[in-house]
Amino acid sequence: MPRAKLATILSLFSFMAATARADTVSYTGSLLSPEDSTSGQIVITVPVAGTVDLQTWSFGGGTNAAGTLIPAGGFDPFVGVFQGTGDSALFINGTSDVLGGFAGCPPAGEVNIGGLVCGDITMDLSLAAGTYTVLLTDGNYIPNAVFETAGVLGDGFTDFTGGVFQTCNVVGSTTTCATDTANWALDITTPSGVAAVPEPGALPVSATVFLALAAAYWLRRRTLASAKHSAS
Repeated sequence: MPRAKLATILSLFSFMAATARADTVSYTGSLLSPEDSTSGQIVITVPVAGTVDLQTWSFGGGTNAAGTLIPAGGFDPFVGVFQGTGDSALFINGTSDVLGGFAGCPPAGEVNIGGLVCGDITMDLSLAAGTYTVLLTDGNYIPNAVFETAGVLGDGFTDFTGGVFQTCNVVGSTTTCATDTANWALDITTPSGVAAVPEPGALPVSATVFLALAAAYWLRRRTLASAKHSAS
C-alpha cells in the first residue's frame, strides 16, 4: 500500500478513535425549608452544544456518579433548567413527579408509600453552548414559569407544600403520606468539548481488526506486485 494511502487510513482511524468526553459533577445539599428556591440553584456552563443529563437520587436513594451511596428519604424534587442567570433566566424545561414525565427510577430507587412511588428525576436536554441555571426545589414548590409562555425564573412560585416536606400517594380511596427530609442529591453531566483519545495500549478490538486488515492489504499488494514483476 502506498505510504500516502496508509497515512490517510491511519488518520481516519485516529479521528474515529477520538470520542467526545462528558463531565459529570455530583452535588448534594439540604433545603432550608419546603419554600426554599435558592439553596438548590446551580449555575452551569455548557462549552459546546450537546446533551445535558440530570439525575436526582435523594428520594429513592442510589449511588451517584461520585460513587457515594445516597440514602432514600429525601424530598421528591422539582428539577428545571433555565437559560441564563438571575430573575431573567428563561425557562427551558422541568418537572416533578407531581407534574409527570422524566421519571428517574431506575437508576434511583422507589419508595413504598402505600405502593411503590418514584419521586426522582432523569432529564436529558439538548442545549446550545452557554450559561444555564439548574433549579432544584421541593416537588410541590413549582416555578410559575412552568405554566407560562416564555416564563422566567423571577416569575415566582406556586406553593403546594403546606409548609412541610411530605410525599403522598393516592391509591383508590386511600391516601398514604410519608414525611421526607430536606436532603437532595443531583448529578449533572455536560459535554466537555474535549476529545478523549484512547491510550495506544487500550485500543478497541475494532481498531486492532482495522490495523490487521490494513496490514493484510499491504502484504497482498506486495505479493501481487512481486508476481507481476516475475512474470515480466
